[in-house]
Amino acid sequence: MKILVVGSINMDLVTYVNSLPQRGETTFGSTFMQNPGGKGANQACAAALLNGDVTFLGAIGSDDYGKALQSCLCKCGVKPVLKISKTKPTGCASIIIEEDVHDNRIIVISGANEEIKEHDIDMHLDLLQDADIIIMQLEIPLETVEYVATLAHKMHKTVILNPAPGKKLSDNLLTKVNYLTPNETELALLTDLEVNDEESLAKACDCLLNKGTKNLLITLGSKGVYWCTQDAKKLIPAFRVDAVDTTAAGDCFNGAFATFLSEGYEVEKAILYAQKASSICVQRKGAIASLPRREELMIKN
Repeated sequence: MKILVVGSINMDLVTYVNSLPQRGETTFGSTFMQNPGGKGANQACAAALLNGDVTFLGAIGSDDYGKALQSCLCKCGVKPVLKISKTKPTGCASIIIEEDVHDNRIIVISGANEEIKEHDIDMHLDLLQDADIIIMQLEIPLETVEYVATLAHKMHKTVILNPAPGKKLSDNLLTKVNYLTPNETELALLTDLEVNDEESLAKACDCLLNKGTKNLLITLGSKGVYWCTQDAKKLIPAFRVDAVDTTAAGDCFNGAFATFLSEGYEVEKAILYAQKASSICVQRKGAIASLPRREELMIKN
């Protein structure tokens, strides 16, 4: 089965610090890195490195970052279909990673990612028609995401939407998504409900299920993944590891989940293997550089 990722691609400018500076304070970092990233590219590479058959549709600028990112996609085994903007630079993300607590802060400059519009999708309808699974995020225009989801739904494709960065979503879009994969913060934003314990988590999930969402996969970091359908709710525990960088953990999960789903694995098993991939990812620094290859998961079929 084929996977199409429609989404963002950025160059990540990453600074590692012992602790974040306070307002007005200057502090020194320990390391600076330029890493290929963007949620769409991360998820595409995560899927391809696990042997998924992956095409990526996105946009870059006519600059050196764009060339480097295109090369990175190809090296990971992704087939890139890239619009080259004449007016906007390749997207960038400024990432500060606080090493003491293994946490991060991210500021994204969308750049060329803003230029993925409906007419660009129309130019590549063959990609949607050829795909079995379509993955999207929210770092490209929301109207484009809604347009792709509507087309994919009509074509009876499986749609995975990672609603990150968090935004409000229309009920119409929610009904077009087969698998919605927010974290706790994004779930709270989607539902206007506080999510701070298992009871409130279940209540927020019910809110989205009642709006037509078919499968909810709530990523809870070290606690695991809370999988909800109309029929059942289940917490699938995470693997216990010592994390050093969580930058691409959620993207790794989404890409890996799509790959195992494309291979015919049951949802729960696909979640489990995706968590295993993510547990390897967080033990390394970087975004795409941290993603595991298939052989590292040591999966016995």
